[in-house]
Amino acid sequence: MDVVPLVDLVGEARTSALFGLLTGLVFGIAAQRSAFCLRAATVEFARGQFGQRMAVWLLTFSTALVWVQAAEALGFFRADEARMMAVTGSWSGAILGGFLFGAGMVLARGCSGRLLVLAATGNLRSVVAGLIFAVVAQMSLHGWLAPLRDWLARLWVTPAGRNVDLLDLLGMPRATGLVLGLALAVFALWLARRNRIGVSILVFASGVGFAAALGWVLTYSLAQVSFEPVAVTSATFSGPSANTLMFFLVPEPEFGFDVGLVPGVFLGALIAAGFARELKFQGFDGAPAMRRAMIGSVLMGFGAMLAGGCAIGAGVSGTSIFVATAWLALLCMWIGAVLTDLVVDQAARPALA
Repeated sequence: MDVVPLVDLVGEARTSALFGLLTGLVFGIAAQRSAFCLRAATVEFARGQFGQRMAVWLLTFSTALVWVQAAEALGFFRADEARMMAVTGSWSGAILGGFLFGAGMVLARGCSGRLLVLAATGNLRSVVAGLIFAVVAQMSLHGWLAPLRDWLARLWVTPAGRNVDLLDLLGMPRATGLVLGLALAVFALWLARRNRIGVSILVFASGVGFAAALGWVLTYSLAQVSFEPVAVTSATFSGPSANTLMFFLVPEPEFGFDVGLVPGVFLGALIAAGFARELKFQGFDGAPAMRRAMIGSVLMGFGAMLAGGCAIGAGVSGTSIFVATAWLALLCMWIGAVLTDLVVDQAARPALA
């Protein structure tokens, strides 16, 4: 992909921001129309159901694998140059952070990506929770919580200053990733048919996975022609939320993929909800719901930065290139979410009845 004309026209930093904006637009539109949500899928699983939310999440997860692995096979992208793969990974961070994030997204009733999408539709609960998430993520990255995050992350790290490629770790050929993605996609389509999910929802669910591949390919293409170092990255909402927040708070902000991604998702979801006539202001249902969302947002903000990514960053973008700590973080997010639903929500049912 030749991005030199665009770089010559607007510069490297603004090109990176435009690529983030484009990736965010695709993600926002697709996520809003498909109602993609890891939290909803984990709750279905915790309650012994394999319904629409599980099918949508599984289709997104599998098509991200297919799109990304196909892009790498065709030479449009190299996973070993991705920032997530090129830096030291943390096994302890993936375990602890993943568990905290999973618990937090159940309490907040949505992962960080879902909160951003809902905020664009007028959900004021998600606006408050999303802002708290961004502030805590920034505190965990550079603020008061950074020493604690760094200490926990250093308890158990990957060797040789790099993350671990799961396929290499297991001694599997590169084609395994594409085959696995196709197999999971077939299962997701079977599950969707059993739940009578419409074609449009399936297309948009696949679009969320496509957005992950788009981000990888665009940033990789820019990195090949840039004179300055460019991080090869894709859709994620932990670091970008913190960076976007600071973009509007410092006197001389820097453009980049992150600060284009978050506004892009918001704009894409806003456009999609507007066309579907789903724009509607919603607030908290009382103080207990607000406290719950605030606690969940704090857990997600710290957990995402500790785990090296959120439900999208680790759970879709990271797993699509087989970053080993991302797969571990995703597993722990599921465990944390399922246990929280069992202990907090399902255990409260008899008391309420």
